[in-house]
This record gives sequence, C-alpha cells and structure tokens, in this order.
Amino acid sequence: MSIIFNKIEENFKDNIPFVAYRKPNSDLVSAFLMKDDNLYFTSKFTENGFVFAPFNSEEKTILFPKQNAYFTTEKLVLDDEFVKDEGFTSAENLDKKIHLCLVEKALDVINNNELKKVVLSRKEEVQIENFDVLTTFKRLLQTYQNAFVYVWFHPKVGLWFGATPETLLHITKANFKTMSLAGTQVFKNAKEVVWKNKELEEQQLVTDFIKHQLNPIASDLQIDKTETIKAGNLLHLRTKVEGVLNRNSSLEQLIRSLHPTPAVCGVPRETAKKFINKNENYKRTFYTGFLGEINVQDSVFNTQNSQLYVNLRCMSIQDKIASIYVGGGITKDSNAKKEWEETVSKSKTMKKVL
Repeated sequence: MSIIFNKIEENFKDNIPFVAYRKPNSDLVSAFLMKDDNLYFTSKFTENGFVFAPFNSEEKTILFPKQNAYFTTEKLVLDDEFVKDEGFTSAENLDKKIHLCLVEKALDVINNNELKKVVLSRKEEVQIENFDVLTTFKRLLQTYQNAFVYVWFHPKVGLWFGATPETLLHITKANFKTMSLAGTQVFKNAKEVVWKNKELEEQQLVTDFIKHQLNPIASDLQIDKTETIKAGNLLHLRTKVEGVLNRNSSLEQLIRSLHPTPAVCGVPRETAKKFINKNENYKRTFYTGFLGEINVQDSVFNTQNSQLYVNLRCMSIQDKIASIYVGGGITKDSNAKKEWEETVSKSKTMKKVL
C-alpha cells in the first residue's frame, strides 16, 4: 500500500490535517501531511504551501505551510475497484421549487439590466452509510482522470472532496496561465457538439471579464480559440488565456483580480456577489473558492510554481451526510427548468463515488 494512502488513513483517524491531490492527467499523487492541528491562514500569498480559499474573498484563506508539514509525492497505483454508479434519487421537490424560484428572481434582475450574469447554486444532502475516506478518494481518482482530484481535511474546518475541471491560475516566475470555463451540457456520445447562444454568450462574458481584469497588471495576453472539453459525463466550453505578470504586480493582485470569476459568481462581479449572498438559501463556504499549491519549488526546473484550481464538483462530509454543491450560470436566455436539470446532472459527479 502507498505511503500517502496509509498517511491519509492515519491522519484522518488521529484528527490531524492533511490534503492529498492529483493534478489533471497525471500519474502522481502529492500530499501535505500536517505536523499539528493549528489553523494557519494567509492574506498575501507569499508563503510556501497549500491554500484552501472560500468563495467570499473577504474571508480568510486557510494555509497548510510546507514548513509545518510532511510533503511527499509518489506514483499513483490503484487496484481495480468497482466504482459505484448507483441511482440516487434526485433532490426533493422542495429543493426544486426553491431553486426554480431563485432562478426566476435572478432573471427578473437580469431583465432589469442590473446583472448580465449570475451563478446560482444549491446544496444537496445525501445520507451515506459505511463511508470510508480512502475508498472515496480512490474512486474519485479512478473516475475523473482529467480533473484536479483532492481530499482535504482539518478537524477544525471539515472534510472535503472534489474533482474540478477548472484552473484558476498556473504561474511560474512571471508567466501565468488561466482559463474561462462556462456552458454545460450532458455528454451523449455525439460526434458534433452543438452549443446554443446562451452557452456561447455566457462563455464570452467570462473571457471578457478575465481580459479586462488582467490588462492593468499583465502584458502579452494570448487568448486561444474556445474549445469543448469533457469532465465526467458533462461537456464545457473552455478558453485558455496566457500572459506575463508585470514586474510591479504580485501573486496576490493576480488572484484578487481573477477570483471569483464570472464562471462562479457573475457580471458585474460585486452586484452578482451581493445577489448570491442575499438570495442563496445557504452559505457556500469553500464551494466555488479555490485551492492548490502556492510558491512550491519545482526541483526539476528550480523555479517556484503556484497552481490553483476553482473548487467545483465538490462535497463536504459530516455526520454521515454528504453535502454536494452544484450550480449554473444564469443569463437572459436561461430557462429555470433547464437550469435545475443542469444542477441534477452535475450532482451525479459526486454521487457516483459515494
């Protein structure tokens, strides 16, 4: 059995914080295994370690400092295990009614030209029996090869899992990469994927926002053609963006300029954030926040890298209840019933491994 898998079980049993993760399309698993249960935070993103940030950028970002952790990386070897794909029932009718009303309320605000887009989400709770932290992490690793897959635990915060398809930021020295990711449809083995105006416009809003935010602090921006990517049973639109951070700009400025993007919040950002905080009937906490390595030394190239991912397709576990977080972007062309169905499709990502 691997060292990392053994340590996950030991730390979880002993209530000691840890994070284990695999980057997209990689065969390596890394872990920060903390030496104490202190709660560390960062505000300037100058430290070396692993961060776990909430949706609300005004709240503190949790840091696992490398100097207070045992850090290890090893090649991933998984046994052929059965990945569950059980037919969980969809959320209760009350959840559906609440979400439909929320979308309709957002459409009224959009039609009054107060918002161009807002991302609305909900929390779906699933009763679980015989839960095992390591088995769930392994199933995520097996099922979502092209996602950033993680398990994160702190006894003073909670236990989180995720398999996110969205990069917030990769930066080496001053060179950075990010992406706009929006639009969703269920994969149906179609050779020709057709995107409607609603999804194309939603994607363009995210791309335009990123370009606008980066212009004052970066140069040499390159925006690729929009492409279709597959994440689990879903398809998304993705546009890759690259650039160079200006000499007088910082990693903190870069993060603050991007997070939260319209892919998880909306346009205009502050108006959308206020609508979300006022009208969603729960607190997102770390859903649609971000997580990943900051200022970690690359031993091969002898450079410091930061690789951050948006916390999508995630769930938290507490008292035999899995809270699954799902959402979708609302624009003037949105249909409330279809937006509900999209969240049901997205919730299957996590239900599949429970």
